[in-house]
Amino acid sequence: MRKKEFQIFSGTGNRKVADRICKYLDLPMSRAEISRFPDGEIDVKIQDDVRGSDVFLVQSTCPPVNENLMELLILMDALRRASADRITAVIPYFGYARQDRKAEGRVPISAKLVANLITKAGADRVLTMDLHAAQIQGFFDIPVDHLYAAPVLLDYFKKKDLGKVCVLCCDVGGAKMARAYAKRLGGAPLAIIDKRRTGPSETEVAEVIGTVEGHDVVVVDDMISTGTSIAEAAKVARERGARSVRMCATHAVLCGKALEKIEASKVEELVVTDTVPLNGKERPFIIQLTVAELLAEAIRRIHKSESISSLFS
Repeated sequence: MRKKEFQIFSGTGNRKVADRICKYLDLPMSRAEISRFPDGEIDVKIQDDVRGSDVFLVQSTCPPVNENLMELLILMDALRRASADRITAVIPYFGYARQDRKAEGRVPISAKLVANLITKAGADRVLTMDLHAAQIQGFFDIPVDHLYAAPVLLDYFKKKDLGKVCVLCCDVGGAKMARAYAKRLGGAPLAIIDKRRTGPSETEVAEVIGTVEGHDVVVVDDMISTGTSIAEAAKVARERGARSVRMCATHAVLCGKALEKIEASKVEELVVTDTVPLNGKERPFIIQLTVAELLAEAIRRIHKSESISSLFS
C-alpha cells in the first residue's frame, strides 16, 4: 500500500531546479549518494527509506547527455529495487528528442530507444517539458505528462509592456508554437522565416513571410543548441527594419559557439528557462526564468491524482 507522503530525489543534471521544486512544495530533498568508481562508472546509493513511497526523480538529460541519462537510469533502478511504490521520472529537458524519426536510410530512432530505456529502468510515469517533437509522448507505453513553458515566458513579455510586438518563427516547422505565442501576446502578428538548404549543415534565408519592419520582434523556439537558426533569424529581423529583437526559448542548451553567435546578433535579450542549467554561460543579456513552480504543481497534482490539464496551456 502506497504511503501518503511522497519523496523527491535529484540527480546531478539539474539540482537547482530540484531544490526550487522542494522549496515550493515545502519538502526536504530525499537523499541519494551519487559518485563515480575509479573507471568512471556511476555508483548510486539511496540513503532514505522509499518502501511504498510515491517517488519523483528530477533529472534533466542535458549535456553531458550520456552521463545524465545513465545516471537517471541507475537511480531509477536503485529506487525500484528499494521497493518504491511508484517512480515518476521528472525530465525538464529530454535529450535525444531530435532523433524522433528516420529522416534517411540506416539511421536510428534514438528518442524511441531512450523512451524504452527509461520505461525498462523502472519509470511508471514521465513528467517532461516542451519536447522537441510532441509525438515522442507516444514512444512511451506509460503515462506522459507534457508541460509547456509558454505561461512562464509569456508572463515575462507581458510585463515588459512592449509596444508593437511581432512574433518571428525561425522556420516553418515551428509555426504552430509561434502562432500560439502570437495569439497570447494580444493577437500579435506572426512572421515566419522560410529557409533553403544549401549544404549538409548550411541554410540560407529564402523569404520572410510576414512583416517585421517597425515591430518589437520576439524570436521564439523550443530550444537553442548551436544558435545558428535563431541568430540568423535575429539578423534578418534587423535587416528588415525591426525596432528591437528579443529571443525566447525553453531549453538553453547553447553548444559550441552558440553564445558568440547570439551575442554577435546584438539582441536586446535572450529569455530562457532553467530546464537546462547555464553552468558558467551567464551573460548580461540572458534572462533565465524558473519553471520549478510549474513542475512542482504538476508533481503535487500527480501525487493527489488531480487533473493537471490546466498546466498544459
